[in-house]
Amino acid sequence: MPQMRPLDPAFPIERQLAVDAEAVVLVNLFTLDTADEESFLKAWQDDAAIMKRQPGFISTQLHRALGDSPAYLNYAVWESTAAFRTAFANPEFRAKLSAYPASAVASPHLFRKVAVPDICVA
Repeated sequence: MPQMRPLDPAFPIERQLAVDAEAVVLVNLFTLDTADEESFLKAWQDDAAIMKRQPGFISTQLHRALGDSPAYLNYAVWESTAAFRTAFANPEFRAKLSAYPASAVASPHLFRKVAVPDICVA
């Protein structure tokens, strides 16, 4: 299971899951040892396949940092925190977390879109 390190220690993922919101985005930054990239990618693929089948899942995309940095960013869109909360508690998903390499550190955080006039819509 990856170690969990919140992006915002004052408001970790466990607290975010209690907030009811529609149209949420999970941003999850993973850091790991370079030697573990192959096993990380396999573990991520397996758990993403489980999440993809869950009600309320919309999409996901994995990004790798440039250069020699073995950092990865996962961006996943969900219909609501309720849908993500249910998927996050799914026993099949939880069981797959043990496949992540020991060096993996996950920093998940939920976000909502923000409207900025003349720039972006919410």
